[in-house]
Parts: sequence; C-alpha cells; structure tokens
Amino acid sequence: MSKQKIIKVLVCKPGLDGHDRGAKVIARALRDAGMEVIYTGLHQTPDDIVNTIIQEDPDAVMLSFLSGAHNTLCPVIMEKLKDQGIDDVLMGVGGIIPEEDKITLEKLGYKGFQGPGTELKEVVEFVRNNLKR
Repeated sequence: MSKQKIIKVLVCKPGLDGHDRGAKVIARALRDAGMEVIYTGLHQTPDDIVNTIIQEDPDAVMLSFLSGAHNTLCPVIMEKLKDQGIDDVLMGVGGIIPEEDKITLEKLGYKGFQGPGTELKEVVEFVRNNLKR
C-alpha cells in the first residue's frame, strides 16, 4: 500500500493589502482537508513569494488580493518564476478580481479566481484537481 503524497500549498498576501481574514480562512480549510499549508503573512513582495516557492517547493500557491494590485504584481511574480525555471506549480488567485482582469491573468498562467462567497470545499477541490505535478 503506497502512501499518498501530502499536497503542500503556500497562501500569500502580495502587496500592501492589510486584510487577510479570507486568506487565513482558505489556509485553514486547506489544512483541514489534509494539506500542508504555509501562510506567508501580509505584505509579501514578488521576491519574497518566489524565494519562498524556491525554498518550500509547494505544489500550489494561492495568492489573495483585495487591493487591486493583481495586475501589477501577478505578471512580476510569474516572470520571476519563469526566470527560475519554475513552471510546475499551480498558481491560483483569489480575492477581488474583476472579470475583465481574469482573462489577462489566465494568459499568464493563473487559475482559480475564488472570490468572496466561494465555498471552501470548492477551493479545496480546485487545488486537488488542478495540480501540475
């Protein structure tokens, strides 16, 4: 009988947004679903996030934006990952993401877009069903 690998997820709050209740709720739901979760805290820069991805080697990264900085920070994060040769990590985005911005973020390689009101089981299933490795 083989042991199933535990999914490792980083939950990150990029930028200057100081509201992290939703990110903490997501982190707890993923943990309660049996995943290893690392919450990186508030005010993470793209470099902070990429360095944590390099150090922790997660299966998924869930970014949470409420400040509107997603159009500025998401491209930078993805470019830095590309520069490091990292393309096998599921990159999800949650928070307040306008519909018109989702298309641009999808083209960059982001998925998910769980906003306020998303059921926690939906977030858990999103991670389980969209891993790249």
